[in-house]
Amino acid sequence: MLRRTPPPPWIAMYHSVDTDRDDPYRVTVTPGRLDSQLRWLRARGLRGVAVRDLLAAHARGAARGLVGLTFDDGYADFLRHAVPLLRRHGCTATVFALPGRLGGDNAWDPLGPRKPLLTAEGLRSCAAAGMEVASHGLRHVSLPPADDTILQDELRGSRDLLHTLTGEPPAGFCYPYGHVDARVAAAARDAGYAYACAIDPGRLSGVHALPRVHIGQRDTALRLHAKLRLHALRRRAPAGLPSADAAAAANADADGRTDTGTYAGPRTRMRAS
Repeated sequence: MLRRTPPPPWIAMYHSVDTDRDDPYRVTVTPGRLDSQLRWLRARGLRGVAVRDLLAAHARGAARGLVGLTFDDGYADFLRHAVPLLRRHGCTATVFALPGRLGGDNAWDPLGPRKPLLTAEGLRSCAAAGMEVASHGLRHVSLPPADDTILQDELRGSRDLLHTLTGEPPAGFCYPYGHVDARVAAAARDAGYAYACAIDPGRLSGVHALPRVHIGQRDTALRLHAKLRLHALRRRAPAGLPSADAAAAANADADGRTDTGTYAGPRTRMRAS
């Protein structure tokens, strides 16, 4: 009798949390919507956690009832709006920051409002509040077409900067726009990241190309339920999820004790990441 392969850990992908309804890429949820989504999770016995903690729990066989929460781009509104709500609901999350654009804005988006990004002090405040600070690269550039110098600058350079800023080497990376190929995933692993997040990486799915589910303003209880159910039906556990030993090593690295197909589709009004 064939044993059904379990689905991968469920990881939600957020971006901005703001009251501004000018949102051509559909990457913004209001604080009220995030509050209701977190309440929906908690009412079903689920708790949102940072990806680093989710993978460590998965390796221990203790991930039941946990889902991953991620916030891409490192918007300043993560600290202002998301962190208080996460703490109110007993949750944590991973914020994927751009240390090459600290205090800047989302200049990579030609449409929509300018959204301020976290400063160095803001990132430290996120970490002090119990959130995981991880890397989204330096400048939010697509990595598959990048030459080796730019690729290493975005991966290793951003990791080194975040280590300096927060005192902890980041355990995780998130591919800008969700763009990843085998070369980029291997480079993320070689740069020292314990994991990396993608969107829907297909055959590349693994600990350095974790699939995630986009969550937006339109995701009410019914849609959240459907996305949770479809995730279990459509996806299978990625290869290379950490063992207990690997998770312990990743946690030690994140605590500063040790330092151990391609998607390139056209940009649309619903930006990937």
